[in-house]
Amino acid sequence: MTSTSFNDQPARGPLKGVHVLDLSGIGPGPFATMMLADFGASVLSVRRPEGLAFDLSAAMTRGKDVVRLNLAVPEGVAAVKRLAATADVFVEGFRPGVMERRGLGPSELLAANPRLIYARLTGWGQTGPYARRAGHDINYLAISGALGHHCGGRPMPPPGLLGDLANGSYTMMIGVLLALHERNSTGRGQVIDAAIVDGAAYMLGAMFGERELGLWDGDPAHHILLGAAPFYGTYECADGRWFALGSIEQKFYISMLRVLGIDDVDSSPLQQMDTTRWGALSARIAGIFRTRTQAEWTALFEDADACGAPVLNEDELAADPHLAERHTVQKNGAVLSAPPSPRLSEHPDLVKSLAPRRSRPVRHVLGDAGFTDDEIALLVERKVILDA
Repeated sequence: MTSTSFNDQPARGPLKGVHVLDLSGIGPGPFATMMLADFGASVLSVRRPEGLAFDLSAAMTRGKDVVRLNLAVPEGVAAVKRLAATADVFVEGFRPGVMERRGLGPSELLAANPRLIYARLTGWGQTGPYARRAGHDINYLAISGALGHHCGGRPMPPPGLLGDLANGSYTMMIGVLLALHERNSTGRGQVIDAAIVDGAAYMLGAMFGERELGLWDGDPAHHILLGAAPFYGTYECADGRWFALGSIEQKFYISMLRVLGIDDVDSSPLQQMDTTRWGALSARIAGIFRTRTQAEWTALFEDADACGAPVLNEDELAADPHLAERHTVQKNGAVLSAPPSPRLSEHPDLVKSLAPRRSRPVRHVLGDAGFTDDEIALLVERKVILDA
């Protein structure tokens, strides 16, 4: 690793000793760097001086140090360059060309620190006709094809999950880990171009394969997982709550029919997959679900081995017996949080120790990076650094 800088407080996890400088701002970048911090990396998040009306990154500072720097002035840019000179990973999430115009592009930073891994996380990527367009989660999914797979009604993706986080944050984190591994043998860093639209299209590989193999004709109304199949979808219960079925395999399908009291339907694979029968059976199952409450259906499916589960709301997650035993969702007062995933056998403490570490005073953070008290005082006086 590079020479020490940033936060050298005691850390746990496989990424201990990795120093990350995060300029990603909003969206999937802060989530990705939070994951890196969760697994032991030392992360310094550089935030813009002014706040934003809708900025979820404030909820993604777990395990990070935070400093507000004014990058519109030369002194702020110089401070970032100085921090990047001793970093292992540099993360940014601006449109293509923005960092280059500020003098913080990969050519400048890697020239000063050849081992630096420069990670760029954007919606459209660094190249292509859409690269400089504005966009959000739903736009990237729409262009990638991921949003086009729906059955009836208007297409609506899970809020901010499939695009920003699954195909943005996780893709960038994988790139960082790959680059860190390769650096062990080459001694060199590299540039990571993580684009949400690329990640979303990459995950459609299985659906592309279904069409290639003739398992699906491309019609959403004929796809098992898009809401048309009576055995895979959600149903409203008598109390207005919802219940999810995923009874795809024949043995699960047979068990589902048994729990629902349907004994006059041919449960053979040929009949189960006959899409001309799906509409009528879906309507029938919907009527049956409306006869009992969600809790009643949960009890009936509990030991049925039929792939049924209640649709929980956020307030119920921490109390769910499975999630509680695994510490999957934890509640501290009114605040919900989820520990790092996946679980690592060598670091079981990462799952049960979610108490957030407060960001240290900016003077201490910059002091660890080699800034003197006089230099920090001058940056504060010139409003390059805020909240020092």
